[in-house]
Amino acid sequence: MREFIRHPSSIPVQLVQQGGDINPGTNTLNNVSFGGVSCLCSEPVDKGSSVKMTIACIDPSFEISGVAVWCKPNHNLYEVGVEFIVSKDKLFLLRMIEQICHIEHYRNEVLHEEGRQLDSEEAAKEWIEKHAENFPEM
Repeated sequence: MREFIRHPSSIPVQLVQQGGDINPGTNTLNNVSFGGVSCLCSEPVDKGSSVKMTIACIDPSFEISGVAVWCKPNHNLYEVGVEFIVSKDKLFLLRMIEQICHIEHYRNEVLHEEGRQLDSEEAAKEWIEKHAENFPEM
């Protein structure tokens, strides 16, 4: 049984492994949970290596450190599991980022499935009305 619920996402991220950059132009979040993420990357990441993830599509950009806990091939990419290293002062911020990822995923889903283009504020309002009550507590 999983410790944290995973949520799908498709947010672009920059993932930097200690000692080098992992092609930031092609990385995307695959699943998001309170404990970590999985990312699709163009390059493999060494298990146990320290990584830094930056989400630049939100303002201000968000940066968090973690450890690569697994890496496996996924078609022509690599799926990398990252466990967050979270201090108490980042817990609330991390929770907010998780919600932003949900909202951005919802926005993309509405565009793809319904053909409606929502700005971030419209997507947030709709997502909150439809899903906020089911969003797990911290």
